[in-house]
Amino acid sequence: MGPADLEDILSGLSLPVHPNLIVGPGDDAGVFVRNGIALIETVDVIAPVVDDPYTFGAISATNAISDVFAMGGSPITALAVAGFPLCSCSPSILTDIIRGAADTLREAGAVLTGGHSFDNAEIKFGLAVTGIGNADRILQVSGAQPGNLLVLTKPIGIGMITTALKGGKARPEEIDEAVRWMLTLNREASEQALAVRATACTDVTGFGLLGHAHTMARRQPIDFEILAGTVPVLPAAWRCLDAGMSPEGAYKNLEYLKSRVDFDATLSDEMKLMLADPQTSGGLLIALPEEGLPSLQQSGISHAVIGKVVAGSGRIRVKA
Repeated sequence: MGPADLEDILSGLSLPVHPNLIVGPGDDAGVFVRNGIALIETVDVIAPVVDDPYTFGAISATNAISDVFAMGGSPITALAVAGFPLCSCSPSILTDIIRGAADTLREAGAVLTGGHSFDNAEIKFGLAVTGIGNADRILQVSGAQPGNLLVLTKPIGIGMITTALKGGKARPEEIDEAVRWMLTLNREASEQALAVRATACTDVTGFGLLGHAHTMARRQPIDFEILAGTVPVLPAAWRCLDAGMSPEGAYKNLEYLKSRVDFDATLSDEMKLMLADPQTSGGLLIALPEEGLPSLQQSGISHAVIGKVVAGSGRIRVKA
């Protein structure tokens, strides 16, 4: 579902208000505070992005728990959500998917406590994740300040490569590289975001880099200036894009963003599409004070400074 569809659906709802609900719909996860402990809740379900069931389960888990890390929390429990075509697929496939998810949860310090399954025409799998955090140190989508730097912790282009995989045009080494990044937990990046006193944070997933940047800047007196040439892109993604393997979601994201983003006239259509490429288990987009950058650099985590926050009106400016 694209960002425009989601906005239309939520705009017609009167969402609940509670004094303990400090973060609700519109952020990466909901946050409910009780006795000083922030309970962080999120859910994410995806279709297969790789052929191997175990790896798919592990990627699904990494993707789902990323929202907890984006909020500065730690995952503790998860419920599996599985749609599965028993009439056409062996149950052992679902066993392997769940095993992959459970192993990844264990790596992240969380435990699988149960779940729900339903018959479905195609495989879908994900997790409803509960995490905890310090109520005074929750990272949110909003809060970036003029002068902050924008840092991205994983390269983009995953959507191009997984689309090429489905189309039979991805090379084995390209798939391996994409899988390596999709299996990389955002835990260390989250810890560093807290350590450098990040002012805002989100994980880059289905809305693409520009879509998630927009959610951070919208309805605030700031603009994001992004330098396209500094954004890390998986090299294979360009080859897949040239081969016509662009996901439909990238076009939907770009259509939604066309009135919200100012592109340099010299920026290529291919670069625009790449910046809107939907990610599975993407990195964190972090806004942080400039003085926090040396500490982030010394931490050793993957990162790239891709722009800055300036005074504005909630727009994204992309420079070549």
